Amino acid sequence: MTAKASQIVAEALELPPTARAFVAEKLIESLDAASTARLTPKWKAEIRKRCREVDQGIADLRDAEAVFKKAFASLA
Repeated sequence: MTAKASQIVAEALELPPTARAFVAEKLIESLDAASTARLTPKWKAEIRKRCREVDQGIADLRDAEAVFKKAFASLA
């Protein structure tokens, strides 16, 4: 990791949790989306809603391994 990247990470870790989440969201968006593709405001609102539900403990979360196992079993 470059010195600049290390400095950015150190500064980001000093931010409050909501600001860190915002920075993380933007960084992940930059990796997942093509440079010309942008999330619509509706999708951004949905992502924020789902993140809020996870943070509040009201989301119905499932173990990924169990979900994939069931999905693969249904293909056989």
